Amino acid sequence: MRWAGVPGTVSAFYRVLIAGVVLIPWALKNGESPHFRRGNGDSPRFAWIAVTGGLFFALDLALWNTSVMRTQAAVAAILGNNTPIFVGLISWVVLRRRPRASFWIGLALALGWCLLIMSASLRGAARGSMSGNALAIIASLFFGAYLVVTERVRQSMSTLTFNALAIAGSITALLVFCLVLRLPLWGYSPRTWLALAGLGLISQLMAYYALVYALGHLPATVTSVGLLAQVPCTAVLAWLLLGEPLTGAQLAGGGIVLAGITVVNRYS
Repeated sequence: MRWAGVPGTVSAFYRVLIAGVVLIPWALKNGESPHFRRGNGDSPRFAWIAVTGGLFFALDLALWNTSVMRTQAAVAAILGNNTPIFVGLISWVVLRRRPRASFWIGLALALGWCLLIMSASLRGAARGSMSGNALAIIASLFFGAYLVVTERVRQSMSTLTFNALAIAGSITALLVFCLVLRLPLWGYSPRTWLALAGLGLISQLMAYYALVYALGHLPATVTSVGLLAQVPCTAVLAWLLLGEPLTGAQLAGGGIVLAGITVVNRYS
């Protein structure tokens, strides 16, 4: 996203569009359609739920991509990964499925990183835009909703089918957002197009295919905490590729994140 240097909603649109150009024909070629393992009676309803998941994901991407352009990448990553809080609450309130104590213990350890990184960024020159920070937190709410929807539908729908339906919903929603906001969709440099291609093929197609597959085998609460591993990874990559400094607090926070993930995955 930083290398592309375009508005966050635009990079979000091309991320899902480029992935969709590969994913949707792939699904059609393999004869994928909204047919489910438990029978076809609920197929239309589950298909629309998958598309709704794509809408939640579109809102997450539009907000989070914008936040990355306004604040430090590592700060946006951790604030955008408050997702486990919302997943736990949504699962508890909507699905009436109260998370185990181990989930909350692991989550508390993982979010200790949040306090460390935020205290470090607020004290020094790395202070990020408050609007960017706020957008990252709001984005995590929509990503939490996406994870809960994905887990619910993946019990009956294949990975490829869900990805194709959800990404169609994301493409449509983000195109509407770009048009309403009157954001430029073309006229970019070759470097920008290469960066957008990387977003679509690596960050979206490869990574989210793996994520949706995982959600067919693991609870959303466990998966959402496991995704916190991207936070220390982002901090290291931002240091290497963007020149954003790594502080002692960030390094210590990375260890806390890994400890939290271990607790959740071992005891959930």
